Amino acid sequence: MKDIFISRNFLLLNKTAEKLYFDYAEQQPVIDYHCHLSVKEIAENRVFENITQAWIVGDHYKWRAMRANGIDESFITGSSSDKEKFFKWAETVPYTLRNPLYHWTHMELKKPFGISDKLLNADTADEIWNVTNKLLQNENYSSQGLIKQFNVEVVCTTDDPVDSLEYHQQIKKNSFGVKVIPAFRPDNAMAAENINQFHLWLEKLEKSSDITITNFDSFLDALKKRHDFFHSSGCRLSDHGLETAYAEDYTGKEINSIFSKILARKELSALDILKFKSAMMLEFGLMDHEKGWVQQLHLGALRNNNSRKFRELGADSGVDSIGDFEIAKPLAKYLNRLDDLNKLTKTIIYNLNPADNELIATMIGNFQDGTVVGKLQYGSAWWFQDQKNGMERQIETLSNMGLLSRFVGMLTDSRSFLSYPRHEYFRRLLCNLLGDEMEKGLIPNDLVLVGKMVSDICYNNARNYFSFWDDNV
Repeated sequence: MKDIFISRNFLLLNKTAEKLYFDYAEQQPVIDYHCHLSVKEIAENRVFENITQAWIVGDHYKWRAMRANGIDESFITGSSSDKEKFFKWAETVPYTLRNPLYHWTHMELKKPFGISDKLLNADTADEIWNVTNKLLQNENYSSQGLIKQFNVEVVCTTDDPVDSLEYHQQIKKNSFGVKVIPAFRPDNAMAAENINQFHLWLEKLEKSSDITITNFDSFLDALKKRHDFFHSSGCRLSDHGLETAYAEDYTGKEINSIFSKILARKELSALDILKFKSAMMLEFGLMDHEKGWVQQLHLGALRNNNSRKFRELGADSGVDSIGDFEIAKPLAKYLNRLDDLNKLTKTIIYNLNPADNELIATMIGNFQDGTVVGKLQYGSAWWFQDQKNGMERQIETLSNMGLLSRFVGMLTDSRSFLSYPRHEYFRRLLCNLLGDEMEKGLIPNDLVLVGKMVSDICYNNARNYFSFWDDNV
């Protein structure tokens, strides 16, 4: 069958780009160092009931598009059948032209399902529903089967400090040939702005750490114990989802007083909250440095903007957007605070607002110290920037302000086991950009030189940067 859209040379617009991709990028394993896959579904090797369960459930990118297309919520997150939801998505797909969803949808149908001769729409929905559902019952299309099909070597999930990590332990015991590693995501330990929710989480922390929390010191002891537990379970990186970095000045006495207010369920002032978050960021940075972890800072999301949807559906339901928070001064102050103590660990910084591209790319240069190759990383194009223009802008910015050759490459940041073509998408765009510049004489027309750069960005740099191959991981 002839490809009609996602052809073999999709996004590769010159012969040199094709050579770079097929010889140096395509076969590289995937190190997916940040995602939101369900570790329970990996451990239990879930067989998906149908394409909706594998592809639409939990995917707020698709949800936003369907709502914009006038689809009723019952066909998105509501009580309609899975088949009805799939058909409504198929009905929406033609209207996503020029949205990255159109590319991703057809890349994901081609690989792993082999559907390359049909575009998804209302007319093809029934046939594609039947073909994909039949394949999903095959062991190669279970959660573990899909991961292996996409040549994934490492998966890093996103895990709360109070998580038991039982499923990670189960996977380690019953290995399927892919490392599945937890990442320490302590956002809830900083969320003191909602006292009642914070107390509910504190109860879980006490139980998981077996430490009664009576003051700030015992709170830190409990978190350090969980940090130790994550390390013993193979964790080698943390992740923080923040509006901005927090680096307000504070004293130990002030933080002890603020935490006493928290325990007493007293309302905190905005300054109290800022100082508490600043103290916690420093403490987590110190913990990560002590163990040689990589810390990841995801900055700039304005979350849960639609109150009604948030009440009905909860977080991560497609009502988040780009924020315009002050980034430069607090981020510089936070990194400097750790660097001044000589305790700044390897750090990856992601920005959601494209206006901050040059800001982040120049900021990381301030704290490179020659001890580690690419110690500070300008993270891959994230979330709303995770598309052709966003990826190209991130590559251009890093090239102009830093060392693209030392970049640790792409990740999925996804809840779907079918999202791995995003790595292919990035690799094709990278090769196309470099191939174009080789043919124009802007960089040397040297396939060995540039090919090594491609292989490094796609795989080798991440392999060398992360400590996923320690004996205890």
